[in-house]
Amino acid sequence: MNVLFIAIDDLRPELSCYGNTAIKTPNFDRLAKRGMVFNRAYCQQSICAPSRASIMTGKRPDATRVWDLETHFRTALPNAVSLGQFFIKNGYFSQGMGKIFHGGQDDAVGWSVPWGTPEADIYANPENRQALENSKKSGAAKVKGPAFEAGDVPDDFYTDGKTARLAAKTLGELKKKDSPFFLAVGFSKPHLPFVSPKKYWDMYDADKLPDTSSKYPEGSPVYANDSDSGELRSYTNIPPREKKQDFTAIPEKLAKQLRHGYYAAVSYADANLGVLLDALDKEGLTDSTVIVLWGDHGWKLGDHQEWGKHTNFEADARVPLIVSYPNMKNANGKSDSLVEFVDVYPTLADLCGLPKPDVDGVSLRPVLENPTVKIKEVALSQYPKSNKEAAPVKDGFIKGGKCNVMGYSIRDERWRLILWRGIEDNKIYDTELYDYVNAPTEPVNLANKPENKAVIERLSKFLPPPIPAPNPNAVVFGKTKKVKFVDGTAKSKDEDAMFSGVNASGTTTAPETTAPAATKTPEQLSADYKKADANKDSKVTKEEFLAVRKKDPAKAEKSFIRYDADKSGDISEAEWIKANTK
Repeated sequence: MNVLFIAIDDLRPELSCYGNTAIKTPNFDRLAKRGMVFNRAYCQQSICAPSRASIMTGKRPDATRVWDLETHFRTALPNAVSLGQFFIKNGYFSQGMGKIFHGGQDDAVGWSVPWGTPEADIYANPENRQALENSKKSGAAKVKGPAFEAGDVPDDFYTDGKTARLAAKTLGELKKKDSPFFLAVGFSKPHLPFVSPKKYWDMYDADKLPDTSSKYPEGSPVYANDSDSGELRSYTNIPPREKKQDFTAIPEKLAKQLRHGYYAAVSYADANLGVLLDALDKEGLTDSTVIVLWGDHGWKLGDHQEWGKHTNFEADARVPLIVSYPNMKNANGKSDSLVEFVDVYPTLADLCGLPKPDVDGVSLRPVLENPTVKIKEVALSQYPKSNKEAAPVKDGFIKGGKCNVMGYSIRDERWRLILWRGIEDNKIYDTELYDYVNAPTEPVNLANKPENKAVIERLSKFLPPPIPAPNPNAVVFGKTKKVKFVDGTAKSKDEDAMFSGVNASGTTTAPETTAPAATKTPEQLSADYKKADANKDSKVTKEEFLAVRKKDPAKAEKSFIRYDADKSGDISEAEWIKANTK
């Protein structure tokens, strides 16, 4: 069974198959008719790097220790088996393109060939390119242009259009291989800036699009918000925040333009999805391929007076998830069962008939076979924030910030409990509670109502354990370097889609990584063992061991004693790997 794994950045469940009648997404509908739509799917953290690290490892953020945009999951989990790596171990050809991991955090051992991404201009319109250039020259902390664009260009002008066509071509090449494949394809839109070809803007009248704007929840701690739409504020046509206010209003006309741009970008993503589905059909692969489509987190379109993600609220934590596989009995189905991104990894292993992986999630196969089945009581999400009242974190858990509290969202079928716990002292500083049956837009924090005490006590039992202190001996896994893309038509990188690797002929170029020897994977250690086993009898004798450790014979003598744990006089592969992973 092949796997097509499709990631879409910043996509809230704003799709026709999720009940939005205003948006035009026929290819999402097409996939939904082949598979199952999960109405209550939740990401582990509503920001790119942590969310993607969790889905690609099956581990929660407190295990990966990825809570920011800087940390690589292999710093905390050097021996984790990533999703692509798992498929390689089980005989698959694994290939990735587009945004799968967050920028600079690729996992090279998860691909059979180097991961890559076509590059293109961020903007089509000359005035927008100039605005970007001006931002570069200004010395701004974040180099940005306008927040949206309707480019009078073909679909393959922007990065996502190029990625879709590269993926379609790749499917034809993968079909010829003797092994099944795992192909991961990542689209960057509708992530900011909301750029897409003009024809997708022309599908909508901005005055007729649904307005989901709402007030910030009454009684919710202000620090739990999205920093007054901080990400959006860095774009050149967005007014700066008013520092004396908690929330700076976006003018009504601009809000409509932003909403228009988001809808157009989603329809552009839909068209690129259609390119993949067409290629599957054309190559005769549809009946032998599992398809998983996911959006890494939601996005607020004026919800709670903000535009962006970065919170534990429903608009940010709830995500689209569609799963399809051949001969699916419940195709065109929908499920209200609570599911999480950590469940995707074991689900793919199960559907492909592969061994059960060591992950935090569970297989969704029971739900796929019966959409009414419930496999878990709650879905967990989390987000770190800074609370002036909480104890400071001594050793800097979160890179690039002063976050000292972790907000844990515990969502059941009706309620969401959010507990804000100090990272340093494990004290609960604030509590939030929302009722999605009677107040689905989260207008008021209900935690202080006496009648809700039992609900809080029940859900509090699902609070994860305290975060352990970081390993002082952990080896920091380096970021992937950005590799220049050779394309005469591309004059600047698409910084949001990005990070490199495919040249004009469609050939991938390898991103370089800085990986210390201490982070060798079991597969790499196994390869080392086989090299040392000169006579290929599945045993490394003392002579063979010393032959590959010639630089320091005395040290090698001592090392052999340590490696030979059972004192049999030779080293097994298991002993070799264990000695190198202590």
